Amino acid sequence: MFRTLGGSLSGEEPNEINYFNYRASLRIFGNIPDLDEITRRLGVPPTYTHRLGDRRGPNSPPYKHDMWSYTAPVEKSERLHVHIDTLWNTFREHRDYLLQLKHELKVDVFLGYRSNCDNAGVEVPHQSLEMFRELQVPFGLSIIVT
Repeated sequence: MFRTLGGSLSGEEPNEINYFNYRASLRIFGNIPDLDEITRRLGVPPTYTHRLGDRRGPNSPPYKHDMWSYTAPVEKSERLHVHIDTLWNTFREHRDYLLQLKHELKVDVFLGYRSNCDNAGVEVPHQSLEMFRELQVPFGLSIIVT
């Protein structure tokens, strides 16, 4: 368990326990005529979907596309590579279908890292990068420090 430096500059004890949260999601978006077809072909229900024109909230702008998304069912505190590996193990056998979808739709992998620690890093073993190579998608990481 780590503690932040908050308060230590004034001579007080550090007061906040550091947290590190991770997430990995496969996202498919564009003009998707049948979201259920993607679910049938991939063999897992989405964790999230939306349709063109839907809104996240009453004051949010409407979505500009349909989306099917599946987030790896892993505890947020597990290291990033566990999320990536779990996601790839779910979809590895559907590689060809996902590549086929890329002709009409956008397929990507969303990776998230959230922490209250501003001096940490993320390491991903090379074995966990297979999904990005096989699906021909970039490795990108959304980083949020609170």
